[in-house]
Amino acid sequence: MANKTLNNAKKQKLDEFYTQLSDIEKELKNYKKQFKNKIVFCNCDDPEMSNFYYYFVSNFNEIGLKKLITTHFEIDKTSYKIEYSGGADVRGNKEMVIKRAIALSKKNPLKQNFEQGSQGDLFNVEPVRSYSGDFRSPECIKLLKESDIVVTNPPFSLFREYVEQLIEYKKKFLIIGNVNAISCKEIFKLIKQDKIWLGYNCVRHFKMPNGTMFESARSFWYTNLDSAKRHEDIILYRTFINNENKYPTYDNYDAINVDKAVDIPMDYAGLMGVPITFLDKYNPKQFKILGITSGRDEFEAFPIKRYINPKQINKNGTTTNGSKANTRATLLLSKKPNGIYYTADNVNGYLSILYARILIKNKRLGD
Repeated sequence: MANKTLNNAKKQKLDEFYTQLSDIEKELKNYKKQFKNKIVFCNCDDPEMSNFYYYFVSNFNEIGLKKLITTHFEIDKTSYKIEYSGGADVRGNKEMVIKRAIALSKKNPLKQNFEQGSQGDLFNVEPVRSYSGDFRSPECIKLLKESDIVVTNPPFSLFREYVEQLIEYKKKFLIIGNVNAISCKEIFKLIKQDKIWLGYNCVRHFKMPNGTMFESARSFWYTNLDSAKRHEDIILYRTFINNENKYPTYDNYDAINVDKAVDIPMDYAGLMGVPITFLDKYNPKQFKILGITSGRDEFEAFPIKRYINPKQINKNGTTTNGSKANTRATLLLSKKPNGIYYTADNVNGYLSILYARILIKNKRLGD
């Protein structure tokens, strides 16, 4: 258990990525009316460093917040909370504003360490020893219950657990998560059920604790706050008829492949596989999400073929395990492609696998 605790602490330390103020301002400006008279909780933030804390303190009166609660997790020191209800002098630079706000609010230590077990049916969480200030601790959960909206950049390694907690306590939220979270079955299920959607922008650059900048894979704002964006249709102008060769059918899913959201045909009523970046433009009144090409059967759209003894053929001619072919959408080719390809005992030809595709139908065209 001691080693598990240490590894958990190290993982959380590696999750320290600070969001730039410009990214916060760019996204938050779209929801200001929804924050009026609300208690905001930033439960993964260091107030002395956090641009989330600075943003909400600086805009406290303009937004009309009721209260700002921030909890800061420390591994080697005492974790603490700060509850701010306005009154700071917002003039001056970031450091001065933060110092003034903290001085008015005072740091209150958090003391409760805890032993965490399973948190329900949505995720199976292994028992783990954690620390005060952790978002799963009793003190932080109590503050969560008090709050209206949670806004932060949570640890990417704990993203599924973090979202589960928000859903369990029925909280509104606006949080940053890696693009890969979309293909996690638990997160995708919530997206399919229209309980989570993407915000307006993506985030690519974060500041590290040592002051250097880190460029990540595309990260998104995940939220359940309503927005005008998600009610806008994708303008469709491509056609499937007379262009069938541009939309190949998958070998293992009963759907056609569409490489870009802009290429979705306006006249195709069947199942289509689109890149996960489609969610950035997704309008639930225009399209229905049926599944994701992950090889799983728990959604409405699932694989129609499983490959027997799949093999990956590498560029140098060597052969390795090709199980990936059963976890992605594949295209069956008659000619050997350049680069990596796949074969299987129950396939006559060459397989090319694609990155995860979301399987959708156009609601406007009926069943």
